Parts: sequence; structure tokens; C-alpha cells
Amino acid sequence: MKFETPATTNPIDQLKVVGQPLDRIDGPLKTTGSAPYAYERHDVAPNQAYGYIVGSAIAKGRIGSIDLVRAKAAPGVVAIVTWQNAGKLGKAQTNFADLLGGPVIQHYHQAIALVVAETFEQARAASRLVRVRYVPEKGRYDLAAQLESAPPIGPGEEGSGGPAIDTVGDFAGAFAAAPAKLDAWYSTADESHSMMEPHATIAAWQGDALTVWTSNQMVGWAVRDLSATLLIPKEKVRVVSSYIGGGFGAKLFLRSDVVLAALGARIAGRPVKVNLARAQIPNNTVHRPATIQHLRIGCERDGQITAIGHESWSGNLPGGKPETAAQQTKLLYAGANRLTALRLAALDLPEGNAMRAPGEAPGMMALEIAMDEMAEKLGMDPIQFRIRNDTQVDPQKPGRKFSQRQLNECLTQGAARFGWNKRNAAPSKTRDGRWLIGIGVAAAFRNNLLTKSGARVRLDGRGIVTVETDMTDIGTGSYTVIAQTAAEMMGVPIGQVVVRLGDSSFPVSCGSGGQWGGNNACAGVYAACMKLREAVAQKAGFDVKDAMFTQGQVRVRDRSVALGKAAGEGGLVAEDTIEYGKLDKEYQQSTFGAHFVEVGVDAATAEIRVRRMLAVCACGRILNPKSARSQVIGAMTMGVGAALMEQLAIDQRAGMFVNHDLASYEVPVHADIPHQDVVFLDETDPISSPMKAKGVAELGICGVAAAVANAVYNATGVRARNYPITLDKLLAHMPAVA
Repeated sequence: MKFETPATTNPIDQLKVVGQPLDRIDGPLKTTGSAPYAYERHDVAPNQAYGYIVGSAIAKGRIGSIDLVRAKAAPGVVAIVTWQNAGKLGKAQTNFADLLGGPVIQHYHQAIALVVAETFEQARAASRLVRVRYVPEKGRYDLAAQLESAPPIGPGEEGSGGPAIDTVGDFAGAFAAAPAKLDAWYSTADESHSMMEPHATIAAWQGDALTVWTSNQMVGWAVRDLSATLLIPKEKVRVVSSYIGGGFGAKLFLRSDVVLAALGARIAGRPVKVNLARAQIPNNTVHRPATIQHLRIGCERDGQITAIGHESWSGNLPGGKPETAAQQTKLLYAGANRLTALRLAALDLPEGNAMRAPGEAPGMMALEIAMDEMAEKLGMDPIQFRIRNDTQVDPQKPGRKFSQRQLNECLTQGAARFGWNKRNAAPSKTRDGRWLIGIGVAAAFRNNLLTKSGARVRLDGRGIVTVETDMTDIGTGSYTVIAQTAAEMMGVPIGQVVVRLGDSSFPVSCGSGGQWGGNNACAGVYAACMKLREAVAQKAGFDVKDAMFTQGQVRVRDRSVALGKAAGEGGLVAEDTIEYGKLDKEYQQSTFGAHFVEVGVDAATAEIRVRRMLAVCACGRILNPKSARSQVIGAMTMGVGAALMEQLAIDQRAGMFVNHDLASYEVPVHADIPHQDVVFLDETDPISSPMKAKGVAELGICGVAAAVANAVYNATGVRARNYPITLDKLLAHMPAVA
């Protein structure tokens, strides 16, 4: 199905099932421990052996020699894989470093060997017996030290396109002439995804055909990249990823667990399962790279922005992509003269790549503090300053309108609900006993990304509808919203829909990532169901244009036929893919919101406590309010982590993240998170898709950290520009206490 004109009234608009806050249909499986995650698939391949990855002990250099004698002789050892016996390997499209290192080492904990044994404990014990002599080289591990050598570079796949340095008008002249201006630097930290389920894979060969049961967000990408890495045809690769215990972007790409499980199974001659230990994940896989950002804003005295500039530096391995932290500044606020730039430093740290809302999340951590700082310089309310600079057209391309843009409504409704009018604009003036109280706000923004997505729908003689697509569920509720879509389209209760996901033998979907999953995957199911409706109507002798699908029947006026009867004993099958035309070129498609945060800061110790939070979101039709709210409160929680505690600490001597486990890499826990309120504006976007929906999962993190930082400033008068906002950054500057 080609989606080339805005959606009109269609079956989804009935909202009998879609749009309802239904419980997750996979919930009972997960709460009872019976959902089959990758490492737990003991039933899929007999005689499984266990693999344990050996990671490099240096960050840059070469392996001089490797001694496997003692490891091979250890109890239970079946095989050991290294670059010496792995055979020729290609390089996947989405990996910047080799997934099996040696003799060249590109980053710390790069996989250099896999020990395969009868039990996990035997494999782990034998891995300690591998002896490696390294020839280390000097590496680059400090982003700040590499700023001068960082060239401009274009945005990556997550970016909105455009050159590395993008200018509109005369930014330099307008900024110099502005009566009021801000010129400030900000920084964000390296962060780890820290999802619950580690990377894990079971691999088995049947002749020259490979099947992997793994935890991967993008099944289609995994097939492509595994084929490219192992140099085998795509037709010989099957990827199964039925349940994923969180990913946040860390599982968008092929990682070492998949490749080494496949190599281990080939060399051992039997299925092999590999699980990355928690302490291996930050250095062996991917992380959100740190940024250093330069914001300049020039304004008229009435608050109108005349010049806005946002430059961002990040680092990555050679061949890597930048963190696109300046991209949202192209679109969020008006301003006739504009400059955005991305610069990428070469670092020898582990690979930097997508983490929930790549680009916007760290970019808005800086931009939305800068907006508050500028408002203060002007003596304006921060909300009114943002509203003053709203735009209904793309400020980079003034002829192009936004498909929907309710940013102002998010700000005003949020302000009323949160009690913004009770806020004292003067910092450090509101007390609650020992606590200094502050309230902060930030806008939320994330682009609505469209990508084609396919599905197959089956109808059997019992009237059961089965949906098959390689779409994944990373905890986002894909099983449920897909079932709701099929139920709505075919006029059956959701209990009569079976959803099968995460298998590359199914039609290729959009996959899960970039908050594009729900809208695009459901649009693909919509397309397949439209074809199935045609087939059912034809079998029943109806014109599909006149047919109604309701209560398990297809009806035209006073005549009806049960869906099962129309399907017959052989059943009916339809398959289609949603493909998008030029609407996303003709209109700028984005999601918007506003975050409000109240904090308390201990007047003596500078301890920060988040007291309450509100997110108001405008992101198209909400397919399931219950699961959507869950996604937003999870994102808000991650935003608090980014603001106050999350930071991968770099050992500048060894080139490694030293706090590489959940004992030392701090994330928010229940006690850190107070009441959270989420409001979805009543909105549909017919330009987005037939579902009239957009993404929501990543909008919920964008702006949260800045709202926290702005609240801390309102409480204390201390302006923190470097995340995370830890006690040491406040203590020396706290106001005097009585």
C-alpha cells in the first residue's frame, strides 16, 4: 500500500479497540516467567554448549601472541574461537569496530576470543586461562582534548538530514547586533543503556544455514548484517527475536554475542549460546557518547529570537557517526538567522551509537537550559519566551509547514495543571523546612520518522486472525497494539487475534527503534488487513466498499457472513507493506511536549530530590493510552537519571569505562522517582499514516533533564551546565542558610 495522500475516515477511526487502554496481551507470559527470552530457549536446539567471551585488556594496540594451551585443556572445553580460526569475516553496515578483534585492537573489551564448553561455569573458568601478550599503543580518550581536531561531519541515520554546518541568513551578524544575547557551553556525559536483559544469543547450523535466537530490536538489519559479517547469503540466515527485555537502542545493531555464537557453533559443530556478562556490556557493546555543546542565542528586547546557534562536539571510533545533538535546534524555535553544526572527534573508546532519542535527548539537555537562561536575561517567563518563538513552519525551510504542532498547547496546559503560576521566579526563595524548592520547565521534541513496514494476516475457518511480522517488542507493547489494529480492522474481539513477532521468516517490518515502531508497524498491519478485507468480501460476494466488518462478520445492509465461513477450511492469507510517498517531504513531521519538574534541594548538603513530574505530549493518535503512558513515565525516569546520576567514568590511562556494572553505574530506582503525571493531547495526524499516530516512547525523555536542571536553578540560584548535576557542582555555590 502506498500512503501518498492524507488519511481520511477509515476503519481505525471506529476506536472500538484501537485507542483503548487494554492490558498487555503478553503480560501474563512475562509475569509468570514463561515468555521465552533468547538465553532461555533451551527447547529450540538440542545439545547446546555455552560460550564465554574474552575481551581485550587494552583499548588500542595489537595482540603480540595468544596462548590457548591451558584453556583448551580445561574441563569441559569444546572449542575456542579466535581471529586465527574464525575464517574470513566481513564488516556489518552498522558496526564501526570489528565484532571479533585481533590482532588489531580497536577498543577496550573488544571480543578477542570465545571459549565454548559444556557448562557456563566451565567456559568462564577456562576463559581465565587464555594468556594474551599485548602491544599497547597510545589512545585518545578525552573528548575535550580533541575539540580542535574534530572536523564537521554530517548527521547520521537518526538525524533529519542536511550538511554538517548548516546556516540560514547571517547568524554571525545578527548575533553580534542583538540587544540581548547568551553565549554558553554545556556538556553531557557518556551513558549506558542499562537495560534489564543482557545481550544473548543461541546459534545453530543446519548444513550451511544458520538460525539465531537472539535479543535484537531490528530483525531485518540483523539478517543483513549477519549475512555481511559471515559472508553467507541472506537466504541462509534466520533470526528469531520473540521477546526482548529492553534495548533502548543497544540492540538495534549486530553485536559480538550473535557473531561469536554463530562462529562457535560452526567450529564446535553443535549449538552454542552466548550471554554477555553485565560488566562486559558498556565496553563491549555501545553507549550514548558524551557531548560538548556551544549555544548562542541573540534576541530583541521583546523576546523575539533573531539569531540562534547550536554547535555540538562528540567522539567516536574512526568511521563512526556523531551524536546529532544540534538537530532539534533546526526545527524547534523560530529565528531568521541560524547556525547548527556537528563535529566528530576520533576517540578510541568503545563504540558510541543510538540510545533512546539519540540527538534530541542530549541536545535538549543543553538547548532547554539555554532557553531558560535567555528568558532570565530578558526578564521573561520561560514559558512565554518559548511561546513567543513558536513557529508553525520549518524555520530552515519556511515554505514547509508542520503536519501538526501543538507545542504551545502542551506548555499552557501543563502550566495550568502543574501550578506554574505559584512558582516564585526568583531563585532560592521557596523553602519547605530544610529543602529549597524549585520548579522547572522544558519543551519536548522528537521527530516522527517513517519507514516501510510489512505484515501478513491469516484468517482461518474459526474466525481467528493471525498476524505475522518480524516486528519486535522491546517492552513497548507491540504485541498489544498490533492485535488492537487487526481486531479493529477485521471487526473481531482482541481475543480472536494471534500475534506472531520477531522472526525473519515473516514479512520485514520497520522494527523497534527511533519511536517509529508502533505507528509504522501498525500501518503495515493496516495495509495487510485492507487486502484481507478485500479477499473476505470477494469470498462472501460483497463489494468491499460497502462492507462492514463487525462482531466477527462481514455485512452489507441486511446480509451477513461469518468471517470463518468466508475463510473456509483453507483459510485466507493477505500480505502487504506500507510504503510512504512524499508527504514527509512536503510537511515536517515531529512530536512535541512539555516537561514540568519540581525538586527539593537540601540547603546544607545540596542533595537533590525530585518531588513531582508532569509530561504533556502531542504525538498523534494514542493507540493504547495505558502502554503509551508506561513508555513516557519510563522515559521520564531515564531523563532524571541523565540529569542527576548517569555517567560512564573513563579511565584516561586505560581507555575504559570503569563503572561498567549496575553496582557502580547509577540509575534511578523507585525511591528516586515520585508521582509522575502524563497527559496526551487529543490529536490525530492524518499526514503521518493511516493510523494517524506518531511515536511517543522517546519524546518522553527529551527535555526532562533540562527541566530538572532548570528546577535546581530555581531552587538554589546555581546554574549547572554540566551533566550529571552532582553535589560537588552545587555545594560551593549554594546560597547561605539561616
